[in-house]
Amino acid sequence: MKFTEKNKMRILHVVGGMNRGGIETWLMHVLRHIERERFHIDFLVHTAEDCAYDDEIRTLGSNIIPCVNPSQPWSYARNFKDILQKYGPYDIVHSHVHHFSGYVLRLAQEASIPVRIAHSHIDSSPLEANALWHRHLYLNFMKALISYHATTGLGCSQVAAVDLFGSNWKSDPRWQLLYYGIDMKKFGESVDAMELRKEFNIPNQAVVIGHVGRFEEQKNHQFLLEIFAEVVLREPQTYLLLIGEGSLRENIEQQVHRMGLREQVIFAGSRYDVPKLMLGAMDIFLLPSLSEGLPMVGIEAQAAGLPTILSNTITEEVNKLKSLVRIIDLSQPAEVWANAVLAAKNTKHNTAQADSLAVLEKSEFNIAYSVNALTKTYVDECRKAHKVE
Repeated sequence: MKFTEKNKMRILHVVGGMNRGGIETWLMHVLRHIERERFHIDFLVHTAEDCAYDDEIRTLGSNIIPCVNPSQPWSYARNFKDILQKYGPYDIVHSHVHHFSGYVLRLAQEASIPVRIAHSHIDSSPLEANALWHRHLYLNFMKALISYHATTGLGCSQVAAVDLFGSNWKSDPRWQLLYYGIDMKKFGESVDAMELRKEFNIPNQAVVIGHVGRFEEQKNHQFLLEIFAEVVLREPQTYLLLIGEGSLRENIEQQVHRMGLREQVIFAGSRYDVPKLMLGAMDIFLLPSLSEGLPMVGIEAQAAGLPTILSNTITEEVNKLKSLVRIIDLSQPAEVWANAVLAAKNTKHNTAQADSLAVLEKSEFNIAYSVNALTKTYVDECRKAHKVE
């Protein structure tokens, strides 16, 4: 199959909104690095609000296309099909909205889109375990739609693949793994740590625990604060730097006030310069999530040379540098986690950051590897769909 300006492969990504988060940041890495003279990418989003990446997306020649009210299936279906007619034709619909991808791909098949991809970015099973019967009915129905309508399924990790495609996913050749890739160049840049800490009023000699993630249930911020409180009891000159936004931010801020930690917990909001903050402002990275698919921030933390403490719910695939990564069972009390944080503080400099970066640059988590794997999937699936040599 040959690609020219006239017959670019056209891909429509379906995502909640292009704010800064793991999925969205990876998609931006893809958009920046993909051969845009061969592949045209648009984004269908489930919000009418402006999002952090929208301007850059438009600058790079792609469209942001709102298709709101996914909870109203008939209205959503009309809007979805109108969008395909207005902005298409598309060769591929690539859906990132987890279980709802079943409905998206059904609509895409009805519109004769030849390649329909469901992408699983999370293991949602811990969060769905206690759901009511009607929620389980919805989940099973959507999984059935994915199985029937998807021509391809991608998982960011093995646990993410199981969550959407079932425990026997390896027996179906449609289901594949595609690891996130990050732009390693940002982690090779020099950073003025003193100036960066000055921005947040953090003393130069203070220990800074970092966390990057949306303020949502799965990220487990409440337990993160319990761990931090234990650390502060033993190491008072410690700060917690929280990067992200989300629906629970106000609740977490109130909890910080109740715990008397206002002076030491920093809410940095959504940031475009996470690599710089990891390199210059953080000493330790802490991620006690209830569930994940494969957290890209865990890879970024290792690229920054940070001791990285993860919950056991996070897949081992993220652990590329065993000298930096410590896994702790979520059933362990905050005191055990605090012990690990303090131990990490004392061993931070055992692995040089340049060495950590070199390992990751040669791994499947490099954006070049990720984009090559993704575009190969696109080309192969389009060839099969169109029976083109």
